[in-house]
Amino acid sequence: MLIWLILIAFLGSCLAGPVSRAADRWAGWLLALLPAGLFVTLIKISPVMERGWVLGDGLNWAPYLDLYLTFRLDGFSFLMTLLITGVGTLVVIYSGAYLSEKSLKDRGRFFTLILLFMTAMLGAVLADNLIVMLVFWEATSILSFLLIGFDGRSARARRSALMSLYTTAAGGLALLAAILLIGQALGTYSLGEVRARADELAASPLIVPILAGLMIGAFTKSAQFPFHFWLPNAMQAPTPASAFLHSATMVKLGIYLLARFEPVIAAVPYGRWVLVTVGGATMLIAAFQALRAEGFKTALAYSTIASLGILVTLIGLTGPAASVAMVGFLFAHALYKAALFFCAGSVLHATGLQNLRALGGLIRLLPLTGVATVLASLSMAGLPPFFGFISKEFLFQAQLESTSALVSLAVIVLVNAAMVGVAAVITLRPFFMGRGKISEVKHGETPGLVMPPLVLALAGLFLSLDPAWVSSNVLRPAAVAVYGEAIEVKVHLWHGITPMLMLSFVVVIIGALIAWYWKSIHLRLRKSRVFEVVDFDRYFETTLETLHLLSARLTGLVQHGDLRTYLWVVFAAVTALLLFAWNAAGLMPRLPQVDALRPAPAVVALVGMAGALAAARARGLLTAMIATGLVGFAVAVGFMFNGAPDLALTQFTVEALIVVLLTALLLAVPLAAPPTRTNTERRFDALIATVIGVVLFVALVDMTSASHGGAISTFMGNQSYLAAKGHNVVNVILVDFRGFDTLGETVVIAMSAVLAWSLLGPRLREQVWSHERRSPFILQLTAPVFFWLLLITSLWILLRGHDQPGGGFIGGLVAALAFAMIALAHGLERARRTLRIHPVVVVGIGMFLALLSGFPGMQDGSAYLTHLWYEGDALKLSTTMVFDLGVYIVVLGGVLAFLFGLQRGAEK
Repeated sequence: MLIWLILIAFLGSCLAGPVSRAADRWAGWLLALLPAGLFVTLIKISPVMERGWVLGDGLNWAPYLDLYLTFRLDGFSFLMTLLITGVGTLVVIYSGAYLSEKSLKDRGRFFTLILLFMTAMLGAVLADNLIVMLVFWEATSILSFLLIGFDGRSARARRSALMSLYTTAAGGLALLAAILLIGQALGTYSLGEVRARADELAASPLIVPILAGLMIGAFTKSAQFPFHFWLPNAMQAPTPASAFLHSATMVKLGIYLLARFEPVIAAVPYGRWVLVTVGGATMLIAAFQALRAEGFKTALAYSTIASLGILVTLIGLTGPAASVAMVGFLFAHALYKAALFFCAGSVLHATGLQNLRALGGLIRLLPLTGVATVLASLSMAGLPPFFGFISKEFLFQAQLESTSALVSLAVIVLVNAAMVGVAAVITLRPFFMGRGKISEVKHGETPGLVMPPLVLALAGLFLSLDPAWVSSNVLRPAAVAVYGEAIEVKVHLWHGITPMLMLSFVVVIIGALIAWYWKSIHLRLRKSRVFEVVDFDRYFETTLETLHLLSARLTGLVQHGDLRTYLWVVFAAVTALLLFAWNAAGLMPRLPQVDALRPAPAVVALVGMAGALAAARARGLLTAMIATGLVGFAVAVGFMFNGAPDLALTQFTVEALIVVLLTALLLAVPLAAPPTRTNTERRFDALIATVIGVVLFVALVDMTSASHGGAISTFMGNQSYLAAKGHNVVNVILVDFRGFDTLGETVVIAMSAVLAWSLLGPRLREQVWSHERRSPFILQLTAPVFFWLLLITSLWILLRGHDQPGGGFIGGLVAALAFAMIALAHGLERARRTLRIHPVVVVGIGMFLALLSGFPGMQDGSAYLTHLWYEGDALKLSTTMVFDLGVYIVVLGGVLAFLFGLQRGAEK
């Protein structure tokens, strides 16, 4: 079920673009059905969570590597998924109204990104395997980068997006190191098992780097000191993204990680102390920065950082009350902070202004938005009867029952008082003070803008008035999952006159004073130079500039642009290493026993040598190309003589493609060029070439003289048909026995194609592509014939590959050669029209097929890329054909991306 939940979310996200274009102004309401459906599905299984049960789901991924695609739903992940899908539903609705003036393309792109982000968040909080969790964790960082930099024309948005990516990606690398060390220490990547073996992990000699990696990963993601600077800058994102990513979900992912590893942190003597210290420092800095903030969203961003610091502190506290307070505060914060971000977005959308001192009197123009802001701010201030009041009482109870110092309690009180002041300021100043500052608005209130914040603000009210369901089905299971033992959770508005109530009263009084004297406090803090010391935004820029400077100097040393120098350094290093190895081992090269001379291979070898010498002495590019091609064809014939037809086919096709690609380049460069090397340099080149040639020749003679064990080849030959129903052992190894390696290589080809197109592909509109050019009549006449012959041959090679020499890689090369013939004869425009599909889209289709082929075999519990077979009397079908077809299409698209880019550059 859990896998289907994530898969449905992913497929729905992929369809968001076309659906939004078709639905136009109703896109937000229509696309919201996806997260809403997931939310309702989760609500239906809440009775299971109430009983304290755990749902699990999984598939074998790579069992021999102890990698399993496992997911787990307990009380805490249930709380997170409810917030992700519930708030996600309102975010999608709000986005449809907020982005109404954007183009259909931009809206479709935003909906796709925000729903993909929701999917990544679901995967991260449901994953039980730490490797799987890390994949989704990194996906949230990448998608956050794309959403923050959504307005690519804005320099500030691009800078903020890069800042968030650098920070969170660095934390992701630290988390990766910690996860690998956990696997080394415990021999497992299961999150549940790691929690159960917390004491064993704490006793490991690797615990220090493990905890450091975990904490850095969590602190960067949840914007903790000193990594807090990226979150206020992330407010360059569209407001719906800010409400979703930077208040309700993504920034909570670091909190989620720390809470999951709380048993491990608690088992280390200094673990809790680190969390309380970092959380306290983050709270104080963020609270003062929130009072200094001038913008509506900026103030909310710093208050969010302060709240995240509170959550980190709660994880560091001892006792069951801390777990209850953590989940209660996390839940309440998501409700009121997302609502306030919605309201801030509506104000910005209506007025185009964000500065709090420039706003005023908006209650007349945006009455429903003002009501939602009031309700959410009252919850943020912790006033009854809102859920924020209940969560704040939990917070003070946890602090009083913990063994932490009194200083921590004082910090908590001061920070919460500052949050009360901020809540008052962001409500009173834009809506109730400064009447007459704003006389009209650009955009009025619409259902899509008003409904989401009102729903969240009213939820914070009504859930506190009748908290039975949320207490028994959400908060208690979540607290139990975090604490690890059964605990009692009492959610009531009134507990009598208690120390917690008195502390809440003190907080409100101090907060009211802060709001009353806000202007003087704000101006004094703005003038203070103390905050320049903790302005890590500036330090980040300085560090980045230093790294760029060092990188430029290092690149200037090792990447100077002289290809010949690169080559002779490589050749010299290889030669030196081989000679050193021979000398250290004390071995002499062995000589083979030659029974009889084989004339045919000898002739082919001599032809290849002649081609090499001709290429080395060639003065013109055309001569060098022909001579080099001769060497390649001689190598291919050598493969044929030595029983490697698959390699020979590949080599022949590659050589033909190289000829076409080089021909495209020769159209743009002179065939003859003046010499660039002096005689001394040429003699040095000849010396290097001779030495490396002699050394490699001796090494090859030695290798061919040794006897090689045939156990592996015998095993592969025996199992080729029994295990994979194929007679072509080479293809069986590629698509079945070592299919995962081939998949990785296919991904590399796909990435290379995308990068090549980004560098070489057309930057102009389609109508300004190169026109058809004139070429020799015989070439124009025969090119279509060769095209269809090559295309049919490529399909034949693909289909026969499992039993005869061939396969997807060779077939894709031959198919690319067919299109290359059209491009060579008639120009790039004709080849592009013949292909009909963008080369990068072709690559995407192929990758989808290759990835998809591995899932059917997992249905019976087998590993990923375990292929299924049907073999009848006259028909043999397998998922390997889908995999090979995917490779075929990726190779075709990849080669054409290079070809079209190069030839376009030549024809300009």
